[in-house]
Amino acid sequence: MSQKVGLIGLGAMGLGMAKSLRRGGYNVHACDVRREAADAFAHDGGVACASPAEVAAACDVVFSVVVNAEQTEAVLFGKDGAAAAMQPGSVFAMCSTVPPAFAMSLEARLEKLGLLFLDAPISGGAARAASGEMTMMSAGKPAVYAKCEAMLNTVAAKVYKLGDRAGNGSKVKIINQLLAGVHIAAAAEAMALGIREGVAPADLYEVITHSAGNSWMFENRMAHVLSGDYTPLSAVDIFVKDLGLVLDTARASKFPLPLSATAHQMFMQASSAGYAKEDDAAVIKIFPGITLPEGKK
Repeated sequence: MSQKVGLIGLGAMGLGMAKSLRRGGYNVHACDVRREAADAFAHDGGVACASPAEVAAACDVVFSVVVNAEQTEAVLFGKDGAAAAMQPGSVFAMCSTVPPAFAMSLEARLEKLGLLFLDAPISGGAARAASGEMTMMSAGKPAVYAKCEAMLNTVAAKVYKLGDRAGNGSKVKIINQLLAGVHIAAAAEAMALGIREGVAPADLYEVITHSAGNSWMFENRMAHVLSGDYTPLSAVDIFVKDLGLVLDTARASKFPLPLSATAHQMFMQASSAGYAKEDDAAVIKIFPGITLPEGKK
């Protein structure tokens, strides 16, 4: 029988990871707060579990792919939490974007229970999660990698090892989010200015994506703007959260981040204007009078 692995959180990234693990030959046990998501995964060949505890009892490696530190805390230590059900020596791999201090404290708490911890935030979006081509920014003890490195390489094209204790994985991830959030905000500002000045949006997109001013975020997110499709692949409120983590981390050492602070305010403005659950490209909607082709806004 194929090796069992657990996964908690079947959102856009978690579902892609679960499918990659199944494709890699693993027997994947999964749960989600939406029971229908776990049932759908089971219909495709996975194993649906009712709780994190049920996942943890069946598997000695558990990936957690939830939104934030609060949800991670609940997954581990809440009602029917995973921590109490995990066998000593089992691995809990946290793929969420969280404060580095939280990752370090979680490692210490799990060590007291005889459990291994991997600080393993991920990047790449839903498409790369589904194809097993994500980037993973990991940090943990050698014993963790000895137990689950093959699984990590199944879900990610690049697994960076950034230290033998938790912390650096989460630190590198929030720096990545700093850049991602600032790039999206700058891309939206540039597109909005072009539209206001009367440049055809499709022409502007074509020129910029073949010029020095291009970025991966401009090319990816402004395509959403051109199509008028704000179906959330990564929502506005994700960057309200993640840029907030960036600023909180820098504030602790009194490190100035003027661009991050401005981008955070832009996402906050978009969220408070009613676009919180839309795709993060909807930050362009904070600019007045921006009308796209076919009347899309």
